[in-house]
Amino acid sequence: MAISYMTKAGYDKKMQELAHLENVERPAVVQAIVEAREKGDLSENAEYDAARERQGMLEAKIAELKTLIAGARIIDESKINTDEVQLLTKVTIKNVGNNMKMTYTIVTETESNLKEGKISITTPIAKGLVGHKVGDVVEIQAPAGTMKFEILDIAV
Repeated sequence: MAISYMTKAGYDKKMQELAHLENVERPAVVQAIVEAREKGDLSENAEYDAARERQGMLEAKIAELKTLIAGARIIDESKINTDEVQLLTKVTIKNVGNNMKMTYTIVTETESNLKEGKISITTPIAKGLVGHKVGDVVEIQAPAGTMKFEILDIAV
């Protein structure tokens, strides 16, 4: 079983998603199968086939979530050091090329969400920033080419 590190909030979000899939989505799929079955011949019933396929995908998602949750380790956010960029730190950087400032929180793959400013520790930017301190200028290889970022602030 793979270990996955999560914040308490990330863990709670996965638990809510699992509960929703098991308590809302699963009964809805079962009901769709029952209704399709009542329509007669299953060999030519596209509605039944679609419902069964949906059930298979749902069960796979539930199994995937259960495996993720079973291997989850909650990270103690109170022990995070802000001397250097690391997992769960919020880092403000400036692109040296265009002076654009950005703030990202470095998170695990399972919690990344660019809309919320959370980038995975496995991304080129995060990998390049980890271990560096405020004031450091870091060169990062990105798909768009080499970029230079200055670290302006590190917080929790």
